[in-house]
Amino acid sequence: MNIDPLNGATGALVRLALDAAQARHRALAANIANAGVPGYTPLRLGFGEQLAQLRDAMAAGDTRVLDGVQALQPDAPAGGADRVELDQEVAGLAENTLQYQALMRGLSRHMSLISLALNEGRK
Repeated sequence: MNIDPLNGATGALVRLALDAAQARHRALAANIANAGVPGYTPLRLGFGEQLAQLRDAMAAGDTRVLDGVQALQPDAPAGGADRVELDQEVAGLAENTLQYQALMRGLSRHMSLISLALNEGRK
């Protein structure tokens, strides 16, 4: 019996959120690494609008919205920021790390419940 804890609506959203956090982490790390490079334009990723649309569709009971969704696409970078603000990038990296860890803790608890159910309550 093959049980994938990331199947279903919740699992798909967690998978997308983890993918978004990973992409955001790469962008922030690239910005920090290139902070002293003249002419470097910081990378910006914004998945908020897409996640909000998915959340609203799921709340309305439309699970079809997840069909064919493989990964979130980054929004177009916002204009105006033409240099890296190192303190903001490091703060963003710390925030992103906390969000990623929270997602992983939630996923771990979800998988523990599935394991408990499969073992009929025995540890």
